[in-house]
Amino acid sequence: MEKGSIYLDGSLIGFHENPGEVAEEIREKRRRGELPKTLTVANYDNEVYINTDTGRAIRPLIIVEDGEPKLTEKHIEKIKNDEMEFQDLVKNGVVEYLDAEEEENAYIAMKEEELTEDHTHLEIHPTLSLGIPSSSNPFVEHSFSVRTAKGASMMRQAMGFYSPPSHIRTGTQGYYMFYPQKPMTGTRYDKKSGLDKRPIGQNFVVAVMPYRAYNIDDAIVFNKGSVERAMARGAYMRTYSAKERRYAAGQKDRFEIPSEEVQGYRGEDAYTHLGEDGTANPETEVKAGGVLIGKTSPPRFLEESSELAPMEEKRKEDSKTTRPNASGKVDWVMATEDEDGNRLIKVRTRRTMPPLVGDKFAARSGQKGIVGLIEDEEDLPWSESGIQPDMIFNSHAIPSRMTVGHLLEAIGSKKAALEGEKTDATPFEAETKEDLEKTLKEHGFKPTGKEVMYDGKTGKRIEAKIFVGVIYYERLEHLVSKKIRARSTGPVQILTRQPTEGRSRKGGLRIGVMERDCLVSHGASMLLQERFMDESDESLQFVCTQCGSIAMEDQIKGEKYCEACGSNDVEREKMSYTFKLLLNELKSMGIKPKIKLRDKA
Repeated sequence: MEKGSIYLDGSLIGFHENPGEVAEEIREKRRRGELPKTLTVANYDNEVYINTDTGRAIRPLIIVEDGEPKLTEKHIEKIKNDEMEFQDLVKNGVVEYLDAEEEENAYIAMKEEELTEDHTHLEIHPTLSLGIPSSSNPFVEHSFSVRTAKGASMMRQAMGFYSPPSHIRTGTQGYYMFYPQKPMTGTRYDKKSGLDKRPIGQNFVVAVMPYRAYNIDDAIVFNKGSVERAMARGAYMRTYSAKERRYAAGQKDRFEIPSEEVQGYRGEDAYTHLGEDGTANPETEVKAGGVLIGKTSPPRFLEESSELAPMEEKRKEDSKTTRPNASGKVDWVMATEDEDGNRLIKVRTRRTMPPLVGDKFAARSGQKGIVGLIEDEEDLPWSESGIQPDMIFNSHAIPSRMTVGHLLEAIGSKKAALEGEKTDATPFEAETKEDLEKTLKEHGFKPTGKEVMYDGKTGKRIEAKIFVGVIYYERLEHLVSKKIRARSTGPVQILTRQPTEGRSRKGGLRIGVMERDCLVSHGASMLLQERFMDESDESLQFVCTQCGSIAMEDQIKGEKYCEACGSNDVEREKMSYTFKLLLNELKSMGIKPKIKLRDKA
């Protein structure tokens, strides 16, 4: 009989005639507490994998033997009466931790009534097969799993209050929503995760309909009146800091309002908003690139001075300014010392960010959208009871994404608004669609959630009935005001002489290979040349007509010659500097490139 391999943390440690028995014996010892509870073992095709390394995701499951769970009512009573803790269940072999690899050998039942003699484990609760963010999504079992994962991922980017003492925190940057609300449709995990205490969104009245092509695809239309009433309004905070450093020979930096004698003086207007200590006063408006902390530094090199002719120290301007594209108000100023005893000042700026066209919003079901229009309130459709939607999103976003939970949330929140009680949408135990429809009907609404609406511009009744509900939307930190950029001229990289990358470095907008292919397909060769050379890294180089090498120019003697062959027959040619760089790199590899010149036809 062929022996099976035994692996420990991926390394082969031996062989055994019956690897299945080894795996079972290890499991039994783990349940008795003779082996670590985090150890896992998996048996595949005559191979046993034992894992003890860190970083594995493990989760608890109830052990099942002969179709009966080891967890009994006695255990539950003892836990309720604080006579037993959860870890006692692990020690007594009632519950064990499995990782993804050992789960392949397990047959897990979701509910106790589903148990058979073949099952090996039972879920403590069906929602424990999900993570905390997914468990917080309403009606998650009705939506496509990929959308649920996207919704859980986008929760991390939502605006809210990320920390209770956020008003005295000095993180580099932070996003806040002014009036976050608890979701009207939520799960029992909202309390466990803290979303009830620190919500990350607002409840929007939503109409599902196309709106004059402004909400095509994933775009959404906002009610301007709701935006003016501070719907989804937030703030962006950024902290800047400066330090008084000490240098050799007793020199040090100074926090002060720089005087005219200081090298690099910015002008009187640049310092008018600074206090006597050189720091901007709270609630002062600061423009992009404005001075926040006035500071001067000693000269880099100490100049010679004598007793007969003492020289005045020429200090240089070294103030802390806001970023070139970031304006705002001074929110908070903190003066302290670092661990070396140097004075340290931190200034936090605040910029109010109302929703703008181009900002990103997302629902918990993974339906994300960009604001395509902020429409005047009087032009939006209204219902028979006079309610206007805060947001309109396109009905075409639903079928292909299969987010039925999105629509159930709209009905559930509508029911919650009518009854004044939160709708329970806990995965696998949520209120049923029939219960929600029954409640809407009792309050005089259509059970389908559809309502008769009237066009705000014409006043005519819209022929189709419009689905209207309340959906919890999160405002994400992808703000168009932090992404928009443009430049005419600006800094270039030293090596390639091409425009720098990135908005913060005043970089250019790149045309990629796909954009290039579009221009090629249109035959726009002159536009290609302009984008890829004239406006990027155009350079004039001398080329030898005899050997095709890049020639030299001696500007002192006024001569042009080829170093390779010594010829003076040189032509001046226009080329991309990166092409010239490529030629140099080829030469460094021992390859001699030649440029063949010819007259234009």
